[in-house]
Amino acid sequence: MASHTTAAARRRWGSTVAGVLILCVMLFPLYWMLNTALQPASGLLEVAPVPDGLDLSGFSKALGDQGGNLLTSLAVSLGAVLICLAIAAPAAYGLARFGLRGSKTIVFGTLITQMVPGIVIANALYTSYVDLGLVNSYFGLMLADASLGIPFSIVLMRSFVVSLPGEVIEAAQMDGAGPLRTFLTVVLPMSRNSLITSGLFAFLFSWSDFMFALTLNTTDDVKPVTLGIYQYIGAHVGDWGSVMAASVLSAVPAAILLVLAQKYIAAGITGGSVK
Repeated sequence: MASHTTAAARRRWGSTVAGVLILCVMLFPLYWMLNTALQPASGLLEVAPVPDGLDLSGFSKALGDQGGNLLTSLAVSLGAVLICLAIAAPAAYGLARFGLRGSKTIVFGTLITQMVPGIVIANALYTSYVDLGLVNSYFGLMLADASLGIPFSIVLMRSFVVSLPGEVIEAAQMDGAGPLRTFLTVVLPMSRNSLITSGLFAFLFSWSDFMFALTLNTTDDVKPVTLGIYQYIGAHVGDWGSVMAASVLSAVPAAILLVLAQKYIAAGITGGSVK
C-alpha cells in the first residue's frame, strides 16, 4: 500500500515538474518581450537576461506613439463584440429551440466558414466595402471583426441553449411569454456564462486582427494597435525597447480580461457538454 502511495506521489510530482517546464517554455517569449521593453537603450543583441532596473522610458514613448491606436482597438473590439452577440445569440436560440429543418447542416456550415483563409474574406470584403462606403470606417472594421467571432459564438451558445431545462422555457411560454420575451428574460440570463465566453473570444479575435485592419483601411483614420505596431517596427526598427513596450501594452487588456473571466470561460465551454 505504501509503495502505491509513493508511486502516485512521484507521478504527481513528475507531472507538476513537467507542467512547470512546459509553462516556462511557453511564457519565455513573453518574459523576453517584457525584459527587452525594460532595457530600451540596449540593442536587440545586447539585451541582458535580467534587467538591472526598471527603465520605463520605452513604455512612455510607446504609450505616446500608440495610445491612440490602443483606444481605436478598444472601440473596434467592443463594437465587434456587441455586433457578434446581437447576431449569434438569437441565431443560437433559434437553431437550438425552434426545431428548424436542416439546423445541424447550418451548424456544420457555420463551422466550415472558420476554415476559409482570412485573406480570401478580406479581399472579397474590400470590393463590397468600396461600394458601400465602409472602407476606412470604424463601423466597417467592427462588422469585419465581428465575423471572426460569430461562427464560434453560434456553435458555443447553441450547445449551451440545448442543455437548458426545457421545463423552464415551457413555463415561461405558459405564462404568456412569446418567443422574444422568453429569449430576453429567460434564455439570456440563464446563458450568462456562454455569453461572457463568446463575448470574450469575440473581443480577442477582434483585438488581435491584423488582416482586416490592413486590407480595409487605406488611411490612418482607423488604425488598430496591431497595424500600428506593424508600421512601428518599420519606422523604429532600431528602437526595439519601444517596440516591445508597445507589444506589452497591447497584451495587457486581453490578459486582464482573461484573468477576470476565467471562471466564466470554464463554465461557458463545459456548460453545454452535460445535460
